[in-house]
Amino acid sequence: MEQLSFFQRVYKVVLQIPYAKVTSYGAIANYLGSKGSARMVGWAMNASKKHEIPAHRVVNKKGLLTGKHHFQGTSLMQQLLESEGIQVVDFQIQNLETHFWDPQQELPPEN
Repeated sequence: MEQLSFFQRVYKVVLQIPYAKVTSYGAIANYLGSKGSARMVGWAMNASKKHEIPAHRVVNKKGLLTGKHHFQGTSLMQQLLESEGIQVVDFQIQNLETHFWDPQQELPPEN
């Protein structure tokens, strides 16, 4: 069986983030057993343009849209989140705890 790359493993998690929910780079890294690799998750999101990945649902631990500069136009990430009913003010998700999805709690352990 072929081993998935780190980026492919990240994409597999991101594809499971429910509509109107977000997670953080660090939460994905922790789930993948790579605590401290949040930046690598960010690199994966930056490289995800070639794939159908809902990268707009991945934010920093404070709910800031730190990946917004990787989307066409400066407000596309915010527009995508708002279209899902998530309120964003000054590039920060409001009521983050309501919208936060933790893969560690929601997904079975990774094989």
